[in-house]
Amino acid sequence: MRSVVMATLMVAGLCQGAPIDEVNTKIGTISHMLVPVFPTIQRPNSMLRMVPINESARSDVVDGFTLNVCAHRQGNAFRMLPLSGEPSTWRFSTRYDQSVVLPYYYSVFLEGSEAFVEFAPAEKAAIFSVTFEGNTARAIHLAPRSGAGQLVFDGASVSGFDVIRDAKVYTWIEFDAPAKKLDQTKLVLGFDPQVKTVKMRYGISFISVEQARKNLAQEIADFNLERLSKETKKLWSKTLERIEVDGGSTDERAVFYSALYRCHERMVKISEEGRYAWFNQVNDDKGVPFWADDWIWDTFRAQHPLMAILHPTAQGEKLASYIRMYEQSGWVPTFPNFFGDAHCMNGHHAVSLFIDAWRKGIRNFDLEKAFAGMKQTMKTESMIPWCRGPATELDAFYWEKGYFPALRPGEEETVPQVVKGERRQSVAVTLAAAYDAWCLAQIAQELGRTEDAAYFAKHALDYRNLWKGDTQFFHPKDKDGKWIEPFDYKYAGGQGARDYYDENNGWTYLWEVYHNVPDLIQLFGSAEAFNAKLDRLFVEGPNRAIWEFYNVLPDSTGLTGMFVMGNEPSLHIPYLYNYSGQPWKTQKRVRMLLDAWWRNDRMGICGDEDGGGLSAFAIFSMMGFYPVTPGSPNYTLCSPVFKKIQIHLENGKTFTIKAPRASEANKYIQSVKINGQPWQSTDFPHDVIVQGGTVEIELGPRPNKAWATGAQQSNK
Repeated sequence: MRSVVMATLMVAGLCQGAPIDEVNTKIGTISHMLVPVFPTIQRPNSMLRMVPINESARSDVVDGFTLNVCAHRQGNAFRMLPLSGEPSTWRFSTRYDQSVVLPYYYSVFLEGSEAFVEFAPAEKAAIFSVTFEGNTARAIHLAPRSGAGQLVFDGASVSGFDVIRDAKVYTWIEFDAPAKKLDQTKLVLGFDPQVKTVKMRYGISFISVEQARKNLAQEIADFNLERLSKETKKLWSKTLERIEVDGGSTDERAVFYSALYRCHERMVKISEEGRYAWFNQVNDDKGVPFWADDWIWDTFRAQHPLMAILHPTAQGEKLASYIRMYEQSGWVPTFPNFFGDAHCMNGHHAVSLFIDAWRKGIRNFDLEKAFAGMKQTMKTESMIPWCRGPATELDAFYWEKGYFPALRPGEEETVPQVVKGERRQSVAVTLAAAYDAWCLAQIAQELGRTEDAAYFAKHALDYRNLWKGDTQFFHPKDKDGKWIEPFDYKYAGGQGARDYYDENNGWTYLWEVYHNVPDLIQLFGSAEAFNAKLDRLFVEGPNRAIWEFYNVLPDSTGLTGMFVMGNEPSLHIPYLYNYSGQPWKTQKRVRMLLDAWWRNDRMGICGDEDGGGLSAFAIFSMMGFYPVTPGSPNYTLCSPVFKKIQIHLENGKTFTIKAPRASEANKYIQSVKINGQPWQSTDFPHDVIVQGGTVEIELGPRPNKAWATGAQQSNK
């Protein structure tokens, strides 16, 4: 009876469960436009991840279960599918029903296979359990997903490899029941019809089959799936309980803790007994775990700053890994995976990770080597989007003229390195390069390299070269310094606006000056003009049917006016009112966006979530603060969703935010105290967090337009 009462109270939002029990892995698994969220069953940041096939709700057909997601959305290895009946009836796909997807446990019924499948993970090993419900013959099919892989059955175990991006991933598989090979062309293993349940345990490795066998032996000693699942749940509980929230509705807590779960999918720790494989080389990690699987373009804005708070030691290990990648490959990567640098999008934003961590007190990486690696990368690797190669004439032009030159509509591309589908993205590249230059200048300053600091600080202002004052937009120029005209800031640039911007239009990139918001305001001429344009952003319509808009800009989902909640370049924008004297509008906008686009249902994330890239925005925003400028040890405030937030830090201290009147209506800040002292700024320093400070926020239903209305100084 007590459990029924508790369940009723939780549904009503009157009783809180443990953080792990608040997680809804299916939030966002129906996509608004492009890629849905893929729930992973794994341990936090572990090398082994399993994604249930077709848990995107687009279809109920599956072709088997992936043994490991080696790289987020970039490579699944092996597959396993139970089969029932005689060989003539085998179908290598089936339909599923009754799935349960938890961070630490998965189960599903396969209709065509007449089998109930369960799964639980360790770090580099896992267990599948298959319970056959019919009385016919039963078997398990195993195969590499690539044509280049190979699996071999030796009469007792299965071993072999799969290939992803020319790199191998290995496995070693054992069963709790005798098996025999039934098919000479496919690896189909048959089991005695009297055996109702077959359990399969396996290890994975990026080093060798033997290492996969060792990983399995070290992590899983038996076939007890239930115990393994409970152990994994404990690890998730410990991770999610780093942030405790009180108050909020059941849906709000589900959104919050589900986002926190997603932010721990990656990066992943891929050291195996002191060694790691990267770029087809096996290396000694020298006692410092090696991390991979990151998409920096998506994660530098919020996910990495969040990890710098929650897991500073691991964050330093990640940065040490980036330095090793530079030492192995010659450049600091942008999208590193176990197979090397996938090198996607634009910018060299790893530089922001280094300065952000350093200024937040993280010291377990070599800043001198980081500077050398980033300077080498930014000056000698091309800025051309999606191009991993030496600098070209376009890069030389940028460093001389201070902007990336654009082509006019219909003008033929002259630089062969430009990727045809991605094109030059001239404005986006210029803005990214200016921010990266600012970050590198800050590192140079930390190291006392005054000449380098001055050089890159000058380029940190390069965004000014594309500012068009009469339209108040960042606007493309050709190689002769002439504006590309006529120009439509909503639709120019082809698919994804990629001639000039990237995945988003000029309305999004208008605000892409993370490192110098006061100067951006000055470009507008006044805070009043800045605010007027920012106001307009949230109401500006597409001027076409919405399907026509998405036909050109399919990544720009979660539209509120021309603001795009579903893509990372927008995440800082609603916080910009804090720097222009109208912080109550930040409080309104952030709550409005959370209410509209972050929901506890299958469509509850409005864009490509990118393994935590978007989710970190929800976490910060629901807690009531946000890192507008990665690389600055400051955060800017908004109104918390919860009445109390406690972040339990690695150093043993606890950072607390109290907002006892927080509610749907009470979203406006009336006053703030930090460590008991009145606070009249929207910004506060990282030291308040690491020293275990307390922020008290009095909230109410109407704005207090007298609080913190002076323009804030950023990046101090």
